[in-house]
Amino acid sequence: METHALSLLLIALATPLLLPPGPGLRQPVAGAEYSTKTDPDYEFGDYRGKWCIDDHGFVYNIGEVYFPSPTACPCTCTVDGPVCVRPRCPRIHPRCTRIRFKACCPVCEAMARVCVYGGKTYRPLEEFRLSRCERCRCEANREVYCSISDCPAPHCVNPTYQPNHCCPICKTGPNCFAGN
Repeated sequence: METHALSLLLIALATPLLLPPGPGLRQPVAGAEYSTKTDPDYEFGDYRGKWCIDDHGFVYNIGEVYFPSPTACPCTCTVDGPVCVRPRCPRIHPRCTRIRFKACCPVCEAMARVCVYGGKTYRPLEEFRLSRCERCRCEANREVYCSISDCPAPHCVNPTYQPNHCCPICKTGPNCFAGN
């Protein structure tokens, strides 16, 4: 009985080797042509001039434009391999406080809710002076608008400037006379 059981076991094990490969059976591939992603020597054959492949293993034909990763700039598959060119990206506004780098070009996600002018920070609607004659205001849209004071012509020969005054003043009154 043991011999009969052993014979059945050998037939069961050898039968798949005797059958031609079918849809459910894999045919072994020579070692140089077959590899797995877990293999540290994972390589693609010489594909140059035929197609391009991205970091995820997707294949692209010559002339095809693709994005090798979500944060990468577009690449064009050429016979010499992928050519990736960063486009001219828009400038990031100086008041940008949070930049997103999840695309080819960085994008501003949050703007400061203040005005920054001359390295100083101002609240919306706050007024400030840059000089005696120049007044500025941080507007609600966070833009700074400045104006220069218009001074009337002084009615004296030697006008003087006083601290915290923009326009010159005549200390002694008009001192240029016509006549005697």
